[in-house]
Amino acid sequence: MINYEALFKISYGLYIVSSGSKTYGNGFISNTVFQVTSQPPRFAACCSKENHTAEVISSTGYFSVSVLHSEADAGIIGRFGYKSGKDLNKMEGMELKFGESGVPIVLNDAIAFLECKVVETYDVGTHLMFIGELLQADVLDDSKEALTYLYYRQVKKGVAPKNAPTYVDKTKLQKKSTDQEFNRYECAACGYIYDEEQEGKKFDELPDDWVCPVCGSEKDDFFKL
Repeated sequence: MINYEALFKISYGLYIVSSGSKTYGNGFISNTVFQVTSQPPRFAACCSKENHTAEVISSTGYFSVSVLHSEADAGIIGRFGYKSGKDLNKMEGMELKFGESGVPIVLNDAIAFLECKVVETYDVGTHLMFIGELLQADVLDDSKEALTYLYYRQVKKGVAPKNAPTYVDKTKLQKKSTDQEFNRYECAACGYIYDEEQEGKKFDELPDDWVCPVCGSEKDDFFKL
């Protein structure tokens, strides 16, 4: 038996992992970035094989990590966590700097950043684990706390994107619904609640291209409460 709630007790941060160049870049929300050695300093970042960024990192051989602060905007998380770079230029309109390798580094809502050169890549099944040697790192804002995955889940009421290593099928967490006339649905990215009774319309009756009015996440990113 696996109690999936036990997995949420493992401590994680929440980051934007990016790659690319000055002409094109992409990134995704990751909660699996961690230091693996100190001399030389090396970091691991896991990326789903289905993420477009996995292709970009494999191609360029570099990636950056933006450490988000605890009050990071839900729109940033929605953009990098629930949208595909194949359909959207995620870097458009973002505040960027470029590293020594030319890799884009997202500065929005970030308190620190890392730039790494890939030295090893491991196939771990659904994901690739990139081991990067640190090229540079800096603190951007020393006055704010880093965003943890626990805080993201408990306070911001978010859940992991489906391509995250820690993703758990939401049906395994939901309790059996009662026979009520109206239901409530929550955005997995920002925590916005769609209340059928208040809105006067069933969630299932919303058009397929309807998006979250707060962060722009798609209808499929909502789950029933």
